[in-house]
Amino acid sequence: MQTQIQTRTQTQVIHDRAPSRQRALRGASNHAAGLAAEARVEAIYGDMGLDLLDRRWRSPFGELDLIHQRGATLVFTEVKKSKTHGTARAAVSARQQERLMNAALAFLAATGRSLDVDMQFNVATCDAVGRIHILENAITA
Repeated sequence: MQTQIQTRTQTQVIHDRAPSRQRALRGASNHAAGLAAEARVEAIYGDMGLDLLDRRWRSPFGELDLIHQRGATLVFTEVKKSKTHGTARAAVSARQQERLMNAALAFLAATGRSLDVDMQFNVATCDAVGRIHILENAITA
């Protein structure tokens, strides 16, 4: 909703604050849903016997949602929540894939790990009803 105010020199448009509050609430709700999806994927990996190394690890290149280890392989997982698995998967753009790979390299450097390590990049998607799909090796160099 907009209100116009007339002055001598200009017309000023004042936006109602309700839409921005609604966006903020939607953003908070989406963030909470994303965290819940990450927790569910983390539990699935735990049930599969993977060891959790870190969650939501931040670097200058971006955030790594989940980092697990399976034997000698490091497993980096990007978790996406959306209405459908297809839209969630499509949200992982080529640019984001590049940032994830660079963030993984930063993780290796920050933790003193060798660059000569097996790495796997997965994408876990969660749809509107909470179903989880894990796409292993979804991101390749």
